Amino acid sequence: MNLKITGIHLEVTPSLREYIEAKLERITRHVDNVTSVAVTLSVEKLEQKAEVNVHLKGKDIHVEATSTDMYAALDALADKLDRQVLKHKEKITDHHSGERAPTPATDEA
Repeated sequence: MNLKITGIHLEVTPSLREYIEAKLERITRHVDNVTSVAVTLSVEKLEQKAEVNVHLKGKDIHVEATSTDMYAALDALADKLDRQVLKHKEKITDHHSGERAPTPATDEA
């Protein structure tokens, strides 16, 4: 997995980089086919913004979150990204499972 972290009007410190990597480990546990991840951190007045582009095999996921604290924005970003990745994984497994939903029984009298 290629990880690119960019800071706009912000210096990406080693502790911030480690925090991002720890949050992204949760995503890589759910799916194996992560090609690359691009994280962009930016500051605009009082808003701290975190964006991520995750390139999976056959799908690109873009998520962004804002907060007054960068770590809080990264937490929200990780939660949103986790939900999107799980949703994508469910869609893939539902299409390939071959199981059909049970149909309701009709009463023929």
